[in-house]
Amino acid sequence: MQGVQCGEISGVALDALLSDLAKVSNSRVRASKLFQWLIHPIPSKSFFRDAWEKKPVLIKRQNPDYYTGLFSTAEFDRILRRDDVQYGVNLDVTSYRNGKRETHNPPGRALPFTVWDFYESGCSLRMLNPQAFSSTVWNVLSILQEHFGSMAGANMYLTPPGTQGFAPHYDDIEAFVVQLEGKKHWRVYNPRSENEVLPVVSSPNFSHSEIGKPILEAVLEAGDLLYFPRGFIHQGDCLSDAHSLHITVSSYQRNSWGNLLAKVVPAALEMAMEEDVDFRGGLPVDYLTYMGVQNSDKEDPRRAQFLSRIEGLMKKLSTFAPVDAAVDQKARGYLHDCLPPMLTAEERASSVQGAPSRWENGEPVDMGVAIRGQIRVRLVRSGIARLCSDGEAVWLYYTADNSRVYHKEEPKSVEIKAEHTDAMEFLIHAYPKFVTVGSLPCKLAEDKVSLAELLFKRGLIHTAEPLQQS
Repeated sequence: MQGVQCGEISGVALDALLSDLAKVSNSRVRASKLFQWLIHPIPSKSFFRDAWEKKPVLIKRQNPDYYTGLFSTAEFDRILRRDDVQYGVNLDVTSYRNGKRETHNPPGRALPFTVWDFYESGCSLRMLNPQAFSSTVWNVLSILQEHFGSMAGANMYLTPPGTQGFAPHYDDIEAFVVQLEGKKHWRVYNPRSENEVLPVVSSPNFSHSEIGKPILEAVLEAGDLLYFPRGFIHQGDCLSDAHSLHITVSSYQRNSWGNLLAKVVPAALEMAMEEDVDFRGGLPVDYLTYMGVQNSDKEDPRRAQFLSRIEGLMKKLSTFAPVDAAVDQKARGYLHDCLPPMLTAEERASSVQGAPSRWENGEPVDMGVAIRGQIRVRLVRSGIARLCSDGEAVWLYYTADNSRVYHKEEPKSVEIKAEHTDAMEFLIHAYPKFVTVGSLPCKLAEDKVSLAELLFKRGLIHTAEPLQQS
């Protein structure tokens, strides 16, 4: 376990930080700076080398305002009054008393009268997707996901004084507990066995007799941070003298080598069977007499020969592994998981969202926005789009039209014509530089303009200066 004590630090307030980050031209740098703010004062490089997926980290700041502006109980109350928050979809009401974990969700909309009544009776409130309702949480997560190269999600937890809402358990995500208000007593425990290190799925609820002694025990106060990797059992309870509000920022769900190989291996086997006769050769006619569980204790030389043949084919299989295609398949899933980018004022003004087209005096006006060869363009964000092949066709998958609600929309993609593929690669690799439409490597000038128009209309590029009406 790594712990860091900070005095009063010169941490920038979140609203000022986000305002400064909006001026950073490169979205990859923007993401790196925001993550560094999240885990300050630990350098990001040290964190990923020493702690990531390895051990918990506790950061005590003695600065209750460090995360102010990210989310608050007052904002949660406004959301309940303003938005259609549904029990079981957006909000869970939970309790953990006398070793028993319960969920108390009624059907329908979560209105303030019933929600605060549950809270007064000692229930914890978990908002499952605050990014769908809070523009600040959306902004923060949409930036951080680019740093992780994996979806960044969040849950909000509001716990009354002297209560606990959840049983001890471990999760299948990397967790950053950001304490926003009040304080909470936390206990973190090592994985119980090697099989539960970096688990694929979350655990059931545990009893205290199943988890041993904590390796970390601390009270998080506003401005503090607790990180723990997936597989580390944890529980948090509220002290009697204060409520607790925290947001858990999460990432790296189903983002392991094994998850990638689950896509590589079937494709490699399909290719191997098409191209190599060794994989199409028949099994020995008598293999059922010496292989299988019922024969596993037999001392039969044919078993060793059979297993040797399997080992040889497995080694050979790796030569057929379509790794790049599998990575693209994984990337398509990531792009579908992602939040859409929250554009800065400058990005909005110079993209399709800032186009002057509107309804005026009974008709649409300012409809003609000209994209010409001298116009300079670039992708709105580094990771907003990716080229992926599908047989003979090439598709561009993108996040610009995703919903703030997880998988509410189908994956977004557009087929890229053969005459546009080189130019699309050029644009992707040119980021963060602006390039002229005329410099796109297409044979015909009209192809350059048509690609730029397509990308502009989809919200994937913006211009160095806001476009003027033609």
